[in-house]
Amino acid sequence: MNILILGSGGREHTFAYKIAQSDLCSKLFVAPGNAGTATIATNIALSVNDFEAIKALVIKESITMVVVGPEDPLVNGIANFFADDAQLSHITVIGPSKRGALLEGSKERAKEFMSMHHIPTAAYQSFTVESVEAGKLFLETLKAPYVLKADGLAAGKGVLILQDIQEAKTELDNMLTNKKFGAASEKVVIEEFLDGIELSVFVLTDGKNYVTLPTAKDYKRIGEGDTGLNTGGMGAISPVPFADDEFMTKIEEQIIKPTVNGLAKENIDYKGFIFIGLIKVGDEPKVIEYNVRMGDPETEAVLPRVKTDIVKLFQHVGDQTLDKIDLEIDSRSAATIMTVSGGYPEAYEKGKEITGIDNVSDAIVFHAGTKLDGDKVVTNGGRVIAVTSFDDNFREALKKSYQNIEKLHFDKMYYRKDLGFDLAP
Repeated sequence: MNILILGSGGREHTFAYKIAQSDLCSKLFVAPGNAGTATIATNIALSVNDFEAIKALVIKESITMVVVGPEDPLVNGIANFFADDAQLSHITVIGPSKRGALLEGSKERAKEFMSMHHIPTAAYQSFTVESVEAGKLFLETLKAPYVLKADGLAAGKGVLILQDIQEAKTELDNMLTNKKFGAASEKVVIEEFLDGIELSVFVLTDGKNYVTLPTAKDYKRIGEGDTGLNTGGMGAISPVPFADDEFMTKIEEQIIKPTVNGLAKENIDYKGFIFIGLIKVGDEPKVIEYNVRMGDPETEAVLPRVKTDIVKLFQHVGDQTLDKIDLEIDSRSAATIMTVSGGYPEAYEKGKEITGIDNVSDAIVFHAGTKLDGDKVVTNGGRVIAVTSFDDNFREALKKSYQNIEKLHFDKMYYRKDLGFDLAP
């Protein structure tokens, strides 16, 4: 079959890497793709939100499966666009309907969903510019640190965690009154801070059945010791060492099953990934947020551990027969380290030549923000290249990834050297 992946980051290169290994895939397209996907697929220069152009490509190339990488087209309703079009409705789309995508598209909706289906999460309230003063009063009822979340999509940067109440009030003004995150912060969710250690759980569901993919822990802050600004993610480790069988059973019973059942109860068409951002508070799991697609860079650590043919998995999603497949997972640990452009997540330059990719050994290179400039690979984003390595434990896997990162070079390249610092050996 001919398959299309939408997106241009490390997550999409990882999907391409896995799909290209499947005997079920005849031709693979990535739109718009990057310099890495260009080596294993055909890149097509079009926007992930240009649904008419995507339709034209799908018909022209006889594509029968579309894997949606980023959240934007899902929140904008690409699954509905396919389902409602007579020429496209037979095509398997891996990604939820617009209503399902609201779990990520609206923080308030996610909180309401969790409350309705008795899924453990932090206490919260939502505020708009008209209720900004009420928001400041609500902040006074909480203990530091204070968590402010833009309700809409803000490219992973719409969450502020602040220690000082005056600063929290000022930032609430900035978000609501001064539109710090644009339309994404026309509504702001303020919630209690949960103290614990975070992890991500990934579920693939066909709307009735589900499989749980390997756990991962990512590192969002730009600075070592988890300091500085939030990024899209500086690296990830899979599996998470502290997520033992007992804890995973709690997650399944208290969070995964109620989430999948809740979607079904609400008659939400959901065929795709549920990325559950969790925190372990004491010995109990609580949900921080939902995303409606795979994470990046967690995908680069999680998907390489999946030994089952991923196209076959996706076929079962389309047929709603996920209960008929056994998921086979590599027992080894994977560690992914992300290199980023100097200045990221603030202003940075593009077009820097990347060298040393061919020197990486015993590891996998995933391109994130890259493009081809003639026969050169150059930087084309804030997060540039991820390196994933395997070993019997995450410390050894990290060591391999760091050794290989040192073979890469581009001007002002930066990466965190302390991943795994917060995990027991």
